[in-house]
Amino acid sequence: MDAAMMTAIAAVVVGILSAGGVMYGSRGANRAAREGVAVTGLNSLTDQLQEERAELKKEVATLRAELAAERLEAARLRLLVQQLGGAP
Repeated sequence: MDAAMMTAIAAVVVGILSAGGVMYGSRGANRAAREGVAVTGLNSLTDQLQEERAELKKEVATLRAELAAERLEAARLRLLVQQLGGAP
């Protein structure tokens, strides 16, 4: 083989290796972009769940207060019935 043929073969090999490197690099970039989107989505979902949880905690606290008031009223009425001579 002469020098021109070796140069041509070397150019083809370098071209193939370069194309492979570009494909591999773009695959890594795409993977990083997908992971970034997944992390952003997960953070957004976590924020939404924390907001819902805070709202539910407030609602539970309100319901517990209402229940305590209802139980207190029921106890007061039972006592009043007993004082009037009835059986609860």
